[in-house]
Amino acid sequence: MEYRQLGSSDLRVSALCLGTMTYGEQDAHAQLDFAVAHGVNFIDTAEMYPVAPRAQTQGRTESYIGSWLKHQPRDQLIVASKIAGPARGFSWIRNGPRINREQINAAIDTSLKRLQTDYLDLYQIHWPDRYVPMFGATSYEVAQEHDSTPIAEQLLALADLVKAGKVRHIGLSNETPWGVSEFIRCAEQLGLPRIVSIQNAYHLMNRTYESGLAEVCRHADAGLLAYSPLAFGHLTGKYLADPQAQGRITLFPGFGQRYHKINVPAASAAYVRIAQQAGLIPAQMALAYARTRWFTGSVILGATTLTQLKENLDSHALTLSADVLEQIEAVHKLYPDPAP
Repeated sequence: MEYRQLGSSDLRVSALCLGTMTYGEQDAHAQLDFAVAHGVNFIDTAEMYPVAPRAQTQGRTESYIGSWLKHQPRDQLIVASKIAGPARGFSWIRNGPRINREQINAAIDTSLKRLQTDYLDLYQIHWPDRYVPMFGATSYEVAQEHDSTPIAEQLLALADLVKAGKVRHIGLSNETPWGVSEFIRCAEQLGLPRIVSIQNAYHLMNRTYESGLAEVCRHADAGLLAYSPLAFGHLTGKYLADPQAQGRITLFPGFGQRYHKINVPAASAAYVRIAQQAGLIPAQMALAYARTRWFTGSVILGATTLTQLKENLDSHALTLSADVLEQIEAVHKLYPDPAP
C-alpha cells in the first residue's frame, strides 16, 4: 500500500481510505479488520451515517467503529469524521444542524464519545453551512441563499478544537472553489489553522473537480479525498447486466440521485468496455484512475461485501497504460461529466 502526506498536514494516509457510510446497515468489524490487514490506515466516517439517513440510525456508524477502535493501536490509525450542516433536512441532528460554535462543540464531543477516542486526526465540514448547489445540482440559484454562519466564525470554532487537542487537522467536503479560497483567506488573515483536505465526489463520470477546485487546492496545499470513485457501483458494470443487482442504489432507493441521469448508462458501458478489452476488472480500472491523479490524496472506497472490498483493495498496485488512459479521455469527451 502506498502512503501519502495529506496536503500540508503531517498525516501519512494510505492511498486507499476505508469509507464507512453504510456501517450500521451492514457488517462493520470484519471490513475494518480486513482493510487494516491489507495496509489501510485511514478510516473516514461522519456523524450523519449510516445512509440512507434516518433518525433511528443516525450516529450508529461512529458507534460501530468506536467498539472496534477501542481495541486498536490508536496512534497507528488516521480517523476522520464530519459534522453535518443544514440544507438537507436532517432535523433529528441537533434539532437542525448548523456549523456554528455551539453546534461544532456539541458535534465533536458526541462523535468522540461514539468513536471512543480522545481525538480525531481529521475533522471535516460535511457540506457548507451556506447554500451551494450539490449532490447532483449544478447551477447556483440566488433565490436559494439563506442566512449562514460566517466562515471566519466557523474557522475560529474549529481552531479552538485544535487548540484543545480534540482535532489534529481540519478539512472540508462538498465545497466549491470560492469556499476553499475563503477558508484559506480567513486562516491567513486571522492566523488560524488551514484546511488540509477537501472530500468531494471524483470518478470517471464526475471530473468537475479538475476545473476550478484542482487549481485552488493546489495553491492551498489541500489534498483531494475522492469519494464515490465507483459512482455507486455504476462503474463496476453490475447494473448494466442487472439493474436490480445488489448495491447501494438498490439497497437504498432514492439515494444517489446524481446517478439517475440520461447519459450515465451509456458512459458507464463505455468505461466498462475499455476495462474488459484491456483485460482489467472495471472497478479496479476506475479506482486506479482516481488514485493516480496528481491531486489525489486518498481514494475513499466502500463495499457491500468482503469479496468486493478485497477486489477494490487489490487495485492499489494497478497502473493504467497510456492506451487505456487515451481511451478514457475519448469517452470523457463524448460524455463529459454525466453524473456531476
